[in-house]
Amino acid sequence: MTSNILLQRIHQHQYLSNLRNKLLRLHKVLLDAERITYEQVRGRVSSGEFLQLVIGHEQFAWLHCISELVVQIDEILAADEPLSIDSVKALTAHIRTLLSPSEEGNTFARKYYTALQDEPSVVLAHADVSQLLAVK
Repeated sequence: MTSNILLQRIHQHQYLSNLRNKLLRLHKVLLDAERITYEQVRGRVSSGEFLQLVIGHEQFAWLHCISELVVQIDEILAADEPLSIDSVKALTAHIRTLLSPSEEGNTFARKYYTALQDEPSVVLAHADVSQLLAVK
């Protein structure tokens, strides 16, 4: 294997690791915002109750696609076969599309749009992910 290919694979691995971490941060701030909304209506919940809500309650279902992306990246990073440039580009394009807020889009796009309007922490986390996506 030439050193150029090895360096390319190392950079892709680092890029995906960084992307994973930034998506996790975005997921957390979105969960925190959704939890606040939930608790304003229904009262405080324990950590265990919150975990059950995240897994099974419809109010949190729109966030599953971000956690699924994190799992997908984990699987790619743990795989024995090397990363292909095309697969990284396809994943990056998919994430860019997903994180496109819209007032008229699908459920995720609408809820994401609202979260960006309401929560400065979501704006900052979105900017972090977007900045990283801009380099690929």
